Amino acid sequence: MVDTYYKAMNWNKIEDVVDKATWEKLTSQFWLDTRIPLSNDLDDWRTLSKPEQTVVGHVFGGLTLLDTLQSQDGIQAMLKNVRTQAETAVFNNIQFMESVHAKSYSSIFSTLNSAEEIEEIFEWTDHNEHLQKKAKFINDVYQNGTSLEKKVASVFLESFLFYSGFYTPLYYLGNNKLANVAEIIKLIIRDESVHGTYIGYKFQLGFNDLDSDEQDKMRDWMYDFLYQLYDNEEQYTKSLYEEVGWVDEVMVFLRYNANKALMNLGQSPLFPDGNAEDVNPIVMNGISTGTSNHDFFSQVGNGYLMGKVEAMKDSDYDIGLKDGNSLINKLKK
Repeated sequence: MVDTYYKAMNWNKIEDVVDKATWEKLTSQFWLDTRIPLSNDLDDWRTLSKPEQTVVGHVFGGLTLLDTLQSQDGIQAMLKNVRTQAETAVFNNIQFMESVHAKSYSSIFSTLNSAEEIEEIFEWTDHNEHLQKKAKFINDVYQNGTSLEKKVASVFLESFLFYSGFYTPLYYLGNNKLANVAEIIKLIIRDESVHGTYIGYKFQLGFNDLDSDEQDKMRDWMYDFLYQLYDNEEQYTKSLYEEVGWVDEVMVFLRYNANKALMNLGQSPLFPDGNAEDVNPIVMNGISTGTSNHDFFSQVGNGYLMGKVEAMKDSDYDIGLKDGNSLINKLKK
């Protein structure tokens, strides 16, 4: 018999059932931005003031940069330390969808913005001090951190740092504006919820393998890193929202999501005002608004593709994973 040189992936003999459940969840919610009729938002777009339009453009520019980082460097860094073959397949799916997310923002730009405005957006994105610092903080961990540190950085990115940008479209959706733009964001949020939960689960498996002293060191590093990110995120939020007066409200939303990120990692929440009731109810209403159902035979929304985009709930993050069963149940919903 010839010795095994390369091991074939056997999906009928899975080492970790969470891998299979996550794969099925992610593939069932596959979507593309080309199926959302963004041009239907042009009338709403024209009602926004110039400062508001600038905020929207810069918000999506920042999100484009972070999704580019995640698709080009983040997932690749974590692929070096997978525990199972199926985990590689799940990360490949995540990496592809992060590219879809990044591309989706360009579809929004091409619909709402002029060529000159698009140039300004990317110029701002490439040179905003706090946005670039945020990317550097995360990528330094991807390039130089341990396997567990890389997972922490990824969860903080997807479950926390994205949300300074997500606030804007959710706010407008809660005010019955830019519904199709927000539909793309809600699809992205739904993906990121699964990504953050899954990667947080993989972190917890490794964290539980550490002895108590190593866990304490890991926990100290994690909270120190979160403080570093939070301080920079406060400055980034000011650079985005100071002119329209939303800084304080966005920071509450960020604290809410920072707590969610910690929950994904199996850790205790940090911020006392990081609860759903502390967040602007208009934004929470935007999160809970269901999908639009577009024309079946032309442009179609996520109502046709995957069913309803569900509201985010606190229980989505209460994973408490010992054997993965609670995550599997959540993924089956």
